[in-house]
Amino acid sequence: MALRHAVLAALLDGEFSGYELAKSFDIGVANFWHASPQQLYTELAKLEKEGLVEGRQVVQETRPNKRLFRVTDTGRAELEDFAAAASKPSVIRDDLLVKVQNADRIGTGPVIAQLEERASAADAKLELLGKVLRKMRGDLDEEEFLLHGERIRGYLTCLRGIAFEQGHRDWCRRSAAILRERRTTRAEH
Repeated sequence: MALRHAVLAALLDGEFSGYELAKSFDIGVANFWHASPQQLYTELAKLEKEGLVEGRQVVQETRPNKRLFRVTDTGRAELEDFAAAASKPSVIRDDLLVKVQNADRIGTGPVIAQLEERASAADAKLELLGKVLRKMRGDLDEEEFLLHGERIRGYLTCLRGIAFEQGHRDWCRRSAAILRERRTTRAEH
């Protein structure tokens, strides 16, 4: 998947400024696709040049003017083609895994600390995603929302984000505990 598809998908909800798009990414899309605000602005410019999005200037009296972007019919067709294409399997690319793989040879202290930091970051992300889910479903319980809610695509991706963060957190904590125990056992022998 390219950033272009994530941006086009985010713009399906309506017109957004680059700033609003960046906020939308932070809340909903970031659990499966990361992009800095600068990357988003660059991608919006490319998409506009290719005719996949359309921008318009909004004059504001008390604030600086802003540009709002929306998906064009051509952009929607691009997104439909993307949705129909076969998806590639997910792969893990994480420098922390390289460190863990070599922890016995390079020292475990810094690696354990990084594992614990990642577990804490996952906890924070889980809390945020939980709030997002509660806001999305309002007064409905989860099963009722999933069956009858108006827009569940963001909810489903948040559920995947939660499963990922839980698995990542649990793996980090277990790995840190194992490395800590191995260090203690080796020191005793």
